[in-house]
Amino acid sequence: MVTEEDPLVPPWLAREYPYAPRRFITPGGAAMSYLDEGPREDEAVLMLHGNPTWSFYFRRLVAALAPGRRCIVPDHVGMGLSEKPGGYDYSLASRIADIEALVAGLGLRRVHLVVHDWGGAIGFGWACRHPGQVGRIVILNTAAFHSSRIPGRIALCRSKPAGEWIVRGLNGFARPATWMAMHRRRLSPLERRAYLHPYGSWADRIAVHRFVADIPMEEGHRSRATLDSISRGLAQFASHPILIQWGGRDFCFDDSFLARWREIFPGAACERYPDAGHYVLEDAGEGIIARIAAFLG
Repeated sequence: MVTEEDPLVPPWLAREYPYAPRRFITPGGAAMSYLDEGPREDEAVLMLHGNPTWSFYFRRLVAALAPGRRCIVPDHVGMGLSEKPGGYDYSLASRIADIEALVAGLGLRRVHLVVHDWGGAIGFGWACRHPGQVGRIVILNTAAFHSSRIPGRIALCRSKPAGEWIVRGLNGFARPATWMAMHRRRLSPLERRAYLHPYGSWADRIAVHRFVADIPMEEGHRSRATLDSISRGLAQFASHPILIQWGGRDFCFDDSFLARWREIFPGAACERYPDAGHYVLEDAGEGIIARIAAFLG
């Protein structure tokens, strides 16, 4: 169900995020905030963020594309300006179902994907269910396959019982990301404030913690079968136009993940920015926005 504009953008944020988010009610009843910018067509660029970012991460790409392309940019439930309910499932399968419902609710016929961090698994999860609707694909420091590698700092945030206290009590995931995910430059004070804006309290950080907990490291993890199914379906997109834009100084999605993507999609165009961090759209400069806009435009 698509509803009206969301009034949750304060004036200070609008200086960097000059958009009017809308609301979508997901199959589970949670309110999802999303951007719908550009011409109202049944073909769109769908941009999917990860943890702990939100649609703010894609603001400059939306500005570059929206004059000619419809841009759909959701905040996953519990993230950004979306509702942060205690009773939501917070699993990979639920995330995919939310995107599936949003795309169907908007009547999109053709979808070009831009995926980052958790957006990779979620986006390709949707794509594997609807391969005939998938157009061009942009991959930004993400994964949609299992890896046994996990940085110690993320493993600590995932541990029990300390992890929840670190992530939700101390904001020990979203706050450090504002500097750990950058390398070439620092976020401005306004940018840093914007990234932290949705996560001001224990209750607001529920999804940040649940995303960490949902990393399917163990064989019996509830999201492992979902991720393995997605991984098996990736090869069907090898003939699609694919652009990989990769930050070489990512502390989490390092070059081993890039190597795996290049094995899966050997024909993909690929650029590695050696001094850019995990927030590659923020860190690699205006050139990366222009490169992606040209590819999608």
